[in-house]
Amino acid sequence: MITLLKAILVVLVFVITQGISFAGFQFNEEMKAFMQGLEQQAKKEEPSFKGFNAEKGKEIFFRENKSEKHGKISCVSCHTSDLKQKGKNVSTGKVIEPLSPSANSSRLTNVKDVEKWLKRNFNQVYGREGTAIEKGDVLLFIKSN
Repeated sequence: MITLLKAILVVLVFVITQGISFAGFQFNEEMKAFMQGLEQQAKKEEPSFKGFNAEKGKEIFFRENKSEKHGKISCVSCHTSDLKQKGKNVSTGKVIEPLSPSANSSRLTNVKDVEKWLKRNFNQVYGREGTAIEKGDVLLFIKSN
């Protein structure tokens, strides 16, 4: 029984790290390379790292943080809890196109854009840059929606 569970776990880790998605969306080659780079960084940050986790990404995405400018803020404050819907930037009022790749085919396709927005949004919400593990977890969560 334990051997079967280990085999299932190995397959799931492979599926997640190779960009295969049960929801139909797959990372392009540029984003796969970016995710692999994050994975290498994550292993340096945390030697026990076993792979990115969409559930942890969801927790990060929904976690509220105190902000002097906005009171409490989270990723949901701008992007909404339904990533398939348009959001609105709480600072500028600018409409944000859906974050989910299933609703917006341009999402998670350009590494330069992804890096820019991860850096900006982690700083706005958490007052710091995200770790490789946090970034990978959040990207996997977004990808799965």
